Amino acid sequence: MSRTTTPMAEFAFPDAGDLEAISRLANAFFRALPGAPVAGLAPGLPSGLESGPQSGLTPAGVLPSIPAAVPMPGMPALGTGIPNEAALLALLATSPAQARTMLPQLPGGLPYFLGEARAGRPDAAVPGFAAPTGCDVPAVRRDFPLLAERVHGKPLIWLDNGATTQKPRAVIDRLAYFYEHENSNIHRGAHALAARATDAYEAARESVRRFLNAGSAEEIVFVRGTTEGINLVAQSWGKRFIGPGDEIVISWLEHHANIVPWQMLAEQVGARLRVAPVDDDGQVILEEYGALLGPRTGLVAFTQVSNALGTITPARTMIEMAHHAGARVLLDGAQSVPHMVTDVQALDCDWFVFSGHKLFGPTGIGAVYGKRAVLEESPPWQGAGNMIRDVTFEHTEYHAPPARFEAGTGNIADAVGLGAALDYVRKIGLEAIARHEHDLLVHATRLLDAIPGLRLLGRARDKAGVLSFVLDGVPTEDVGRLLDAEGIAVRAGHHCAQPILRRFGVEGSVRASLALYNTHADIDALAAALQRIRSARPAAG
Repeated sequence: MSRTTTPMAEFAFPDAGDLEAISRLANAFFRALPGAPVAGLAPGLPSGLESGPQSGLTPAGVLPSIPAAVPMPGMPALGTGIPNEAALLALLATSPAQARTMLPQLPGGLPYFLGEARAGRPDAAVPGFAAPTGCDVPAVRRDFPLLAERVHGKPLIWLDNGATTQKPRAVIDRLAYFYEHENSNIHRGAHALAARATDAYEAARESVRRFLNAGSAEEIVFVRGTTEGINLVAQSWGKRFIGPGDEIVISWLEHHANIVPWQMLAEQVGARLRVAPVDDDGQVILEEYGALLGPRTGLVAFTQVSNALGTITPARTMIEMAHHAGARVLLDGAQSVPHMVTDVQALDCDWFVFSGHKLFGPTGIGAVYGKRAVLEESPPWQGAGNMIRDVTFEHTEYHAPPARFEAGTGNIADAVGLGAALDYVRKIGLEAIARHEHDLLVHATRLLDAIPGLRLLGRARDKAGVLSFVLDGVPTEDVGRLLDAEGIAVRAGHHCAQPILRRFGVEGSVRASLALYNTHADIDALAAALQRIRSARPAAG
């Protein structure tokens, strides 16, 4: 993870008396700084600040010696070396201004948030606290109008983010502005609105390039989403370069969208589909994956994050192994782009595909990144206007990429909306989002593990915010329906990933998937509702 420096002035300190925010802020420092185990808080702390899982104050270390400050009533002076945790809490509770001037003097400043303590601390979790430009969850939630909706008379708790995410006001407003002020077809018009629309569309392409760290905007092709992007590669590059006897390697983790197009291609050209297995935790078995690669391997396609289990695959390693065997690699980023920084140049994949609607953007829009050389050697897969340079009845000349792959009038407005979504996420920061979601995942895993008869599917060491589970004695569809009655939206079914669920011996599961606007309260409500469902339906036998 990259390391950044953020001035102390940019950090928001809680108001005096805001005990929940104070506890979360203090937790950030305790987790970030090494030291001896915390013995516990001193007596006399305000109610609600006691250490323990409910307070968010996980005893992970004690603050080192701090420069002396005015002691608080009933508290030891800062710098005395005894319980500094309690003294800091008291200081935060009564004098945030003094805390602001003192905290930068701590060894390392704010090492967790400045990135200095993150490396090697994958289990560090800081609930709730962030800089204003980071994942300030209450502020983020206010950006999403639909989160204020009520369902069946209950406040909506949206835990179906793996299927689609809600949209921030910035995206909604950008779409409205386009239709009110810029709406036109692009590239060919000679009037002002055509120029505005073209500029907005190409600015969105540049936003995608920047978000993925592609080398050029000409390596970005707009499509309807991940599914269309994979089909584009299969029917364009695949039909030209995959032939009889060649092999296409995928994994057991794949969404149907990264299985069916390759099956179709294999049937069309006489190729063979091979599948890399996973272990009982849902992780790709690299040794067996490597054994599948050989001189007949023409293409490898796999997901960066499993939509059914949340497994984060070792993408860079798998790509290197495939390239060593001489294969091209497509990486499915549909479930990874909302949760982690994407750098296609560092990954070195040949294609990267994702959908906008899983990344707080509109539906019906996504993008394919392709290395310039790979796009240039690929024929168009659809023919129409916009992708041609010259047409006669005898011959057609095609534009260079990316126009070659964008036949007809594209989804102009939603491409512009996607650009707004990427700008929104970039402003918050994917590293801040990842920290917040990881904390939620740890909290949710602990609570769900405590529910009798609940079985979590997939316990990969590296995992995104996906919790897929079955509840003994209760059909998955019933669980989804009962949760919906309490305003909790989850996914129930096979998630378009039947092979991996069958690998775990089930035909379907309930999936709760997390996003930047979810909270501990959302997770608590889910766990409480599942406890009630479980209690009402005792396990058979």
